Amino acid sequence: MNILILSRNKNLYSTHRLAEAGAQRGHLVRVVDYMRCYMNITSEKPAVYFGGEALGRADAIIPRIGASVTSYGTAVVRQFEMMDCYCVNSANAILNSRDKLKSLQILARNGISLPDTGFASHTKDIEGVIEKVGSVPLVMKLLQGTQGHGVVLAETRKAAEAVMSAFRQLDADIMVQEFIKESAGTDIRALVVGDQVVAAMRRIAAEGEFRSNVHQGGETSAIELTDREIQIAIDAVKILDLSIAGVDFMRSQRGPLILEVNSSPGLQGIESCTGVDVAAKIYQFIEQIVDNKNIN
Repeated sequence: MNILILSRNKNLYSTHRLAEAGAQRGHLVRVVDYMRCYMNITSEKPAVYFGGEALGRADAIIPRIGASVTSYGTAVVRQFEMMDCYCVNSANAILNSRDKLKSLQILARNGISLPDTGFASHTKDIEGVIEKVGSVPLVMKLLQGTQGHGVVLAETRKAAEAVMSAFRQLDADIMVQEFIKESAGTDIRALVVGDQVVAAMRRIAAEGEFRSNVHQGGETSAIELTDREIQIAIDAVKILDLSIAGVDFMRSQRGPLILEVNSSPGLQGIESCTGVDVAAKIYQFIEQIVDNKNIN
C-alpha cells in the first residue's frame, strides 16, 4: 500500500516507528510535513501539494497532528478525505478530541463517566464552579495544555481563585475538575486501535508531583485492565469517531473516570513499557480496513 504519515518531524520516535513498521510490512511509506503542504480546493479535482509536487491519492493517511497547529493540520487531513483517501483519524474526530471541553461534553452526553468538571468564563463565577465540582483540592487545566503543561493543583479555595484570576488575565480558558484522592498521582493510558485495547500502562507521578505525565518525569509500568476499563476505553474512542487513540483515565471508588482522549498518542512510552509492537498493530488494522474497502 501507499501510505502517507503526516508529521512535522520524521525523526520523532512515533513517526520513525510508524515509518519503519510500515516498510517492514512491505508498504511504501512517506513522511510528509503537513505544514509545508498547500491545497487546491475544488469540487472536481481536489489536490494536496508538497514541495511543488501533487501528492495524489494514497491508500491510507496516518495523521500525527501537533496540538499547536491543529487547525491547519486538520485542513490538510480534510483535503485528503475529499480525495477519497482513508484517514485513520478523520479531521472532525481530531478536532473534537483536541477541544478538551467539547470532547468531555460529547463523552458525558453519551454516558461516559468523568471526574466532576466545571467551566466558567468569568472569575466572578469561580465560587459557583467550586461548589458544583466539589471541595478543594481542585485540578485546574488550561484547555489548550498538552503533556501536563497548564495543569495546576489548587489545594485551597483562595489558591483556586488566584489561579483562575491569573489564567483569565492571559485570556485563557480554564477547566476545573475534582481531585480524585484515591488515584492521586496515578493514571492509566490505554492504547486503542479499532475495537481493541492493544496495550496499557500505569503512569506514576514523580515524587512531589501530582501530574503523572511521562514528560513531567513520571514512571510507567505495564498493567492489566479490567473488562469494564477495556470497554469504557473502546467506547470513548468510538464515541469521538476515532480509530486510533490513547485514552487516559483514573481508577476511582465509583469506577474508571475518563480524563482525556488523545488522537495522536505517543508510542515510545507504551511500547518500551509493555513490549507490545503498537506500530505493527496499527498497520494490521489499516490493512484490514483498506482490504475490506477495496473488496466492497
